[in-house]
Amino acid sequence: MKVDTIDPDKLIYLMNESDTTPMNRRTFTKTAVTATAAAATLSTLKGAHHEKDKMSSENKPFTMRFGPHDGHFREHVGNNVLDQIQFAYDHGFRTWEDNRMPRREVSEQVAMGKLFEKLGMELGVFVAYAEFRHPTMTGHRADFFDRKRDKKEIREMLIGKMKDAVEIAKRGGTKYCTVVPGSIDPSVLPEYQTANVVEHLKYMAEICEPSGLVMVLEPLNYINHPNCFLQRVAQAHQICAMVDSPSCKILDDLYHQQITEGNLITNMEDAWDQIAYIQVGDVPGRKEPTTGEINYKNVFKWLYEKGYQGIIGMEHGIKNRGTKEGEMELIKAYRSVDVS
Repeated sequence: MKVDTIDPDKLIYLMNESDTTPMNRRTFTKTAVTATAAAATLSTLKGAHHEKDKMSSENKPFTMRFGPHDGHFREHVGNNVLDQIQFAYDHGFRTWEDNRMPRREVSEQVAMGKLFEKLGMELGVFVAYAEFRHPTMTGHRADFFDRKRDKKEIREMLIGKMKDAVEIAKRGGTKYCTVVPGSIDPSVLPEYQTANVVEHLKYMAEICEPSGLVMVLEPLNYINHPNCFLQRVAQAHQICAMVDSPSCKILDDLYHQQITEGNLITNMEDAWDQIAYIQVGDVPGRKEPTTGEINYKNVFKWLYEKGYQGIIGMEHGIKNRGTKEGEMELIKAYRSVDVS
């Protein structure tokens, strides 16, 4: 008897018809042991390759450029933002968002920028200027409860913010920063508020243009942010058109716009020439996709077919926050809605 073929799964032994010599027990036992060991080795190798392929599939880069935030993977790797960025990369993410960049030490900003460069990742938006309570840009007022208007004071403050933003962007290697223009000024007619906001944004854009930094204006919903001036995508589109600068565009946060006006895809289509950045979060709850009412699989499919290659910021919480399981569910949710 001789072995003609070894099938890794069945180890088929073929009898040579010309060999009629009986096999003694010692020869049979030795052959069987050898074959069993070979089968075990091949089975182990096959299993290892399967696990490797499975891991590779689970951790491959996402098609869409989803950007996690500081805190999304804290249960796995702790508070160190560099460790969190590395964890995100290892699980397929190729972008990152960090609203807190202006509050970080310069050394940490530089370290993050170097890590992004090493990994081939891109930093998305950070908040360059966001005012929620006072009519700074709408009415030239630093305090809602003080009727004094000081356009020069506001201008100097905003110029300082944008100069800082340009330097932060260089350290982190990003080209986007978020701007929220402030609250409504009830003592100024809406049309004049718009004119005031446009005036401020024009000189802010002039500071950004030489470096290529783009301010993205974020309309916010009226429930979470009552009295904010900028609430609708169409309103932001009008303002960007009036500013008329490559450094002043729209950040369309679909969480906010689902609450404010819905009709997400049509509103993106109508404002597409001014939209530079997308953020997401499901409604209600502002958690990961699949936890609420928005059909993000269709939304991302539309963005992909539209040719959008920008960042999609994950500016939301986690449904099962505070657990490793919840963080893995976050990743699985994005796998389920990614474009295949």
